[in-house]
Amino acid sequence: MGFKGSIVALVTPFTEHGVDERKLAELVEFQIKNGTQGIVPCGTTGESPTLSHEEHDRVIEIVVDTVNGRIPVIAGTGSNSTVEAVRLTKHAEDAGADAALVVTPYYNKPTQKGLYLHFKAVADSVKIPIILYNIEGRCARNIETATVKQLARTCKNIVGVKEASGNVEQAKAVREACGKKFAILSGDDALTIPMMKLGGTGVISVVANIIPKEVAEVVNLMLNGKVKEAEIKQEKLLPLIKAMFIETNPIPVKTSCGLMGLCSPSLRLPMCSMEPGNLAILKAVLKQYKLI
Repeated sequence: MGFKGSIVALVTPFTEHGVDERKLAELVEFQIKNGTQGIVPCGTTGESPTLSHEEHDRVIEIVVDTVNGRIPVIAGTGSNSTVEAVRLTKHAEDAGADAALVVTPYYNKPTQKGLYLHFKAVADSVKIPIILYNIEGRCARNIETATVKQLARTCKNIVGVKEASGNVEQAKAVREACGKKFAILSGDDALTIPMMKLGGTGVISVVANIIPKEVAEVVNLMLNGKVKEAEIKQEKLLPLIKAMFIETNPIPVKTSCGLMGLCSPSLRLPMCSMEPGNLAILKAVLKQYKLI
């Protein structure tokens, strides 16, 4: 299975009692209806650090069941504990997820050898494809290209990387090191086109939570070699993309979902409501795009 196109890093809707399972299923349907080509439950945008293990498992189960094979489900199963990452990934496989997205271990700052052994242990524990998630800004460690290459060579089910280092040249280096079949997915909405120009296969998107059709259009144009048309469309989206990051993700996008009536804007601490000034900016941008 090739992993490409517009893939949404889905928010997790909450009630005061826990995960809003009905709304979660509705969000999945909203994404599929509007052309999204893959769904990532339990990623950073899905507030995975504040989900209990039971909630984490349940969110993946609901998304898999709701999708029902229509598009790939890439379950977020990373942890800074290798044992925990293995357990989460095994559950995702058992639940029927098509692949797992495994983030760099955070806070404990492993060496490159440690990263290799961590990802290898996860990959060896399952048969489903594994996509590495490289985001040094949150994890304090970059997965160096040599490490990605070593993993791709020794673990046949490590099939791609979500590249969110902000370093477009690194994506180019990974493409050269790992070959054409290795999936490279942008982890930054603003860098989707530059990364796809250098061999990227798509994006795992935050802003697609609120404009799935538009993000899918841009990515599909790039996949079909219509670069200029894609650039024109992407240019129009940039102010909205920028607004999604005026505070820490997923605060602005979850707030936007609430303002648009897609789900509750409720966040779990330490994520909190937006500062009034930033909220006013966000509302103005959403009105500009006729989303509210």
